Amino acid sequence: MLLSALQNVECVLSGMVVGFSLGLIGGGGSILAVPLLLYFVGVSDAHIVIGTTALAVGLNALMNLIPHARAGNVLWKPAIHFALAGVIGALIGAEIGKIINGHVLLIFFALLMLVVAYSMYRQKGQPPQNRGPVCQHHPCVYAYGGGVGLLSGFFGIGGGFLIVPALIRSARMTILQAVGSSLLAVGVLGLATASSYAWSGLVDWSIAGEYLLGGLVGGWLGARTAERIGKNKAQLNFVFVTLITFVAIYMIWKEIYSI
Repeated sequence: MLLSALQNVECVLSGMVVGFSLGLIGGGGSILAVPLLLYFVGVSDAHIVIGTTALAVGLNALMNLIPHARAGNVLWKPAIHFALAGVIGALIGAEIGKIINGHVLLIFFALLMLVVAYSMYRQKGQPPQNRGPVCQHHPCVYAYGGGVGLLSGFFGIGGGFLIVPALIRSARMTILQAVGSSLLAVGVLGLATASSYAWSGLVDWSIAGEYLLGGLVGGWLGARTAERIGKNKAQLNFVFVTLITFVAIYMIWKEIYSI
C-alpha cells in the first residue's frame, strides 16, 4: 500500500505510542495499534490492519523484552510454556478471524476494548496482587496460554492485558515480573497471528517496519518509566481506560454505519 509522506510519519508516531504502552504496562499495543492505523493513518482494509499490527506489535514486544530481561524482570520457564501453548490457540483464532467480515470483526474488537476498559476500571488503577498460583503445575499455564492465544489470533492482538494477570495467577509472579515476562508471549503470539495473515497476503511489510521503528523508541521510554513508577500507575490507568472507552465507542459507531 502506497502511503503519503504524512502517513509515513503517522505510522512512526503510532508505533511510538504502541511501543510505549508495551514497555510500560506489558499490554495495550494492539488495542491502540488497530484504531491508530485505521483512523489516524487511514488504512481502510480491516484484515490488512489486523495482520500488519499483529506483526508490528509482536516485533515491538520482543524488542521491548530486552530491557526488561536485563533488569531481571523475566521468568523464562513459565513464560516459554505460556507462549508455546498460546501459539496453537493463536493460529486457530487467526484462521477464524480471517473469514469474518472486516467491519463485523472490528465491532467485536471494539467490544473487547470495552471489556478491557471495564476490567481495568474495576481494578481502580491498582495492579493485581500476588496471591499465589491458582494451579501449581504447568497444565494450568498451558490452559491459560491456549485460551489467551485463541483470543489473540482471532482479534489480532498481542493479548498483554490478558497475559499479565494470567501469569500472576498461574506462575506466582509479581506485577513487574508479569509485565516483563508477558512480552515474550505477546511477541510470539503476535508473530504467530501475523504469519497466518501473511500467508494470505494480508500484511503490509513497509507499515509494519515503520511501526517497529517508532516502537523501538517508545518501548525504551516505556520500560524506563515502568522501572521508575513501579506499581503506582493509578492515574495512567485511568487515562488509558478513558481513552480506549471513547475509541471503542467511536469504532462501533463508525463500523455499524459501514456495514
